[in-house]
Amino acid sequence: MLYWLTELSDGGDFFNLFRYITFRAGGAFLTALIFGFVFGPTLINVLRRKQGKGQPIREDGPQGHFVKAGTPTMGGLLILSAVLFSTLVWARWDNHFVWLVLFVTMTFGAIGFADDYAKVSKQNTDGVSGRVRLLLGFVIAGIAGFWASQVHPDQLANQLALPIFKDALINMGFFFVPFAMIVIVGSANAVNLTDGLDGLAIMPVMIAAGTLGVIAYAVGRVDFTEYLDVHYVPGTGEILIFSAALFGGGLGFLWYNAPPAAVFMGDTGSLALGGALGAIAVATKHELVLGIVGGLFVVEALSVIIQVLYFKRTGKRVFLMAPIHHHYEKKGWAEPQIVIRFWIISLILAMIGLATLKVR
Repeated sequence: MLYWLTELSDGGDFFNLFRYITFRAGGAFLTALIFGFVFGPTLINVLRRKQGKGQPIREDGPQGHFVKAGTPTMGGLLILSAVLFSTLVWARWDNHFVWLVLFVTMTFGAIGFADDYAKVSKQNTDGVSGRVRLLLGFVIAGIAGFWASQVHPDQLANQLALPIFKDALINMGFFFVPFAMIVIVGSANAVNLTDGLDGLAIMPVMIAAGTLGVIAYAVGRVDFTEYLDVHYVPGTGEILIFSAALFGGGLGFLWYNAPPAAVFMGDTGSLALGGALGAIAVATKHELVLGIVGGLFVVEALSVIIQVLYFKRTGKRVFLMAPIHHHYEKKGWAEPQIVIRFWIISLILAMIGLATLKVR
């Protein structure tokens, strides 16, 4: 919205700053961060008052989690509100990619909100049926995948770009939309599975979002793409503003989610943020790089899949408990130890993901 102030500029004054994506990204970060600090306490108090007993704790979960009983959930509302407000203030409203990512984020957030509400109101961990959640998720992701295929440049529409092998493109044709659906829904549910310890999910999400934001900015500039030897996707640079808002909103939320958490993000936050990462990857033609940058989420999801399949086949378990962060809890690792080590892994994977931009 503030981009419109450039109409008041003569080319060399303060208003000219609003032309620059980097300046507006900085503004989006600070706006979302301040939003979180200002409205966080009020939202937490409202959630605590409305929810009473807070998020139900799994009876078969680690024993240490029972001390968290009574902690309110749906804290993802704070992140989503900060991201939405900040993005609308600082991003250009005529950019398709911004609206695409916001659409996925907010609609997945609505699915998560319904699930959280069902859990809190019934005071059990069932929530909305998994089939219903997946169906709605695939419908939303299908719309987003088709939308992306329409706004990508003709030479990249329905193509799968390969990292490192910059000249290689795989024409997926009709199958691009189903592929995009799997990327977005898979990302959303992988982040959802990761959100099991205080602060565990939000920092890797912020790291991944920041990395993908840098990639979006790079592939949205023709001069950068020529130097980095990646595909040029005009318009994706504005996604950096969304990513910066997510980073700021995430930090604001982490202030209250740091151990011991005063609030959980719930499915409201985890599904929305995971969907956002998938949408950014699809928009920027970096779906495969998301598998590297978000490698922690991939491992968390795979640990659940492996556990379920192996148990059905043999009646035995590979891990003491899945997702894998609970396995390490069962082994006696302290919660902060698991969280910080997983953060370190996420940062390493992000650096590897960025390295795919420049391999010669």
